[in-house]
Amino acid sequence: MPLLLSAFAAGLVFGLGLILSGMTDPAKVLAFLDLAGRWDPSLALVMGGAIAVGLVGFTVARQRTVSLLGSAMKLPSARHIDRRLVAGGLLFGAGWGVAGFCPGPALVAMAMGHPKALLFVAAMLVGMGLFELVDRRRKA
Repeated sequence: MPLLLSAFAAGLVFGLGLILSGMTDPAKVLAFLDLAGRWDPSLALVMGGAIAVGLVGFTVARQRTVSLLGSAMKLPSARHIDRRLVAGGLLFGAGWGVAGFCPGPALVAMAMGHPKALLFVAAMLVGMGLFELVDRRRKA
């Protein structure tokens, strides 16, 4: 139960942070990505803050073998850049640039009742399902 409550609290804080920072507003995100037009640099501060928090969090996590709640620490181990990573990053960036959403903010915006977010999440789930099908066939 403590693990479930901590996951809920973390998700709630993350969602509130996305709302307060404007990450759930596609117009604000697209203005950040519009370097040649009316660029809005405010989301760079959001990203910088997230990177700083992540840097501290991963530094502390690397020094531990178990979490504060007693679960095993499972940190990413991959250190190489391959075609799949680059292609995935390009697709992610293109989707973000076209829709103004990335997965986390889209889920929060969908919960807030934004119809475009519902369409984005549906398309995202279809894309994830298609990837799983193709990946399983490729490995078989």
